[in-house]
Amino acid sequence: MKRVLVEMEKLKNPNSGLGQFCINIGEQFQKLERDNLELDFYLPALQKSTFGENINFVKHTPLHKLFPLNSSEYDVWHCLQQDSHYLPRNKKTKLILTIHDLNFLEKYKGSKQKSKLKSLQKRVDRASAITVISKFTEMIVRENLELNNKPVHVITNGNSLKVIEDSTKPSFVDFPKFIFSIGIISPKKNFHTLLSLLQDDKELHLIIAGNNNSDYAHQLVKTAGQMNVSQQLHLPGIINNNDKYWLYQNCKAFVLPSLTEGFGLPVVEAMSLGKPVFLSNLSSLPEIGGQEAYYWKHFEPQHMIDVFINGIKDFNSEKAKRSIEWASQFSWENAAKAYLKLYTEV
Repeated sequence: MKRVLVEMEKLKNPNSGLGQFCINIGEQFQKLERDNLELDFYLPALQKSTFGENINFVKHTPLHKLFPLNSSEYDVWHCLQQDSHYLPRNKKTKLILTIHDLNFLEKYKGSKQKSKLKSLQKRVDRASAITVISKFTEMIVRENLELNNKPVHVITNGNSLKVIEDSTKPSFVDFPKFIFSIGIISPKKNFHTLLSLLQDDKELHLIIAGNNNSDYAHQLVKTAGQMNVSQQLHLPGIINNNDKYWLYQNCKAFVLPSLTEGFGLPVVEAMSLGKPVFLSNLSSLPEIGGQEAYYWKHFEPQHMIDVFINGIKDFNSEKAKRSIEWASQFSWENAAKAYLKLYTEV
């Protein structure tokens, strides 16, 4: 019987992207047969019951940075994110490190970037195997880190969208035609480029769900005012599952002109409901959207307008069916099975 510790410290913020990653993987671990594997869930105390009562719970505390857990009890130690401060000290314990993205390469420059790379390199050096969430992330990892022939496994994320059978219209929607996006409202999402679509069609509205208190969100509102589309832009903040599901179901299209994405889970969520999806052709997005999405090659306003108009005209029931089929390959069950298989092999 192999004993595995699954490090889920990021569950301290369960609504974050990494928190949701931990939740979805953990839920599937609880559903699957785990022959010859005993899993211990390393969790913050407040999240002890996240996966039910029938788990092996190991309490996370920041003190473990100074006084580490006894890792000699474990054959495998899986850090579910690359910046973990909680690594096994016993050299016989195999470390699996999951890398989601190297977005800090864009965020930081100079000494700060070098420091982040050096820190990640130390974790990579300690690992016995690396997992990444997309082929694009694998490419970036190979370009920027020394792997020394360590195996790299691409294990994609799954579809997290909760089906709401009788979803109701959010109170902030009082218009018939809108496009939708969701995520951290930051410069890398490039949302301001979508405003030209609103200028072209005064009946079209844009809803972007996510934290609306960022500097970029404020700048987005200011730019919309300068372009005379303020009444068409809506930033409702963080939304609940009912509102998210209704917006996916009823939007004219899902839009994401992002400059960099490690995976792009909302793309899968929108496609799973057979919605037209418009994306930038950068980073992992062509990999996740495949041939069923529409792509902006650059962000010149007329090009974005043309791609959008032509895509809406092209989209039909057959295209919607293919989008749903494409999205079905992204499954948390498949991801969890791949991780369990890796625990056995390492």
